[in-house]
Amino acid sequence: MMYALGEGVPKNDAEAVAWFRRAAEQGLAEAQGALGVMYALGEGVSGNDVDAYFWSNLAAAQGQENAGKVRDIVEERMTREQIAEAQRRLAAWKPKTE
Repeated sequence: MMYALGEGVPKNDAEAVAWFRRAAEQGLAEAQGALGVMYALGEGVSGNDVDAYFWSNLAAAQGQENAGKVRDIVEERMTREQIAEAQRRLAAWKPKTE
């Protein structure tokens, strides 16, 4: 979060995405929600609605209310095919263990 906000370190969205991804892949809901926002806004990554929906939905499933709102906003601009792709990924997703 420090890189995303520029607190204590220079603001660097790409570095924030890298750290969010590491934590999100391990199942941390807050990081999943943040990564969903980054993809939705194209901050530090190319904007990608499928990825935004995927990460936001994972976070929402763990009770992150704002993530559900992001997912719903992104879903409105997605095609049926994009939603189906995100849902396929969700069905197959398992957190990484280190």
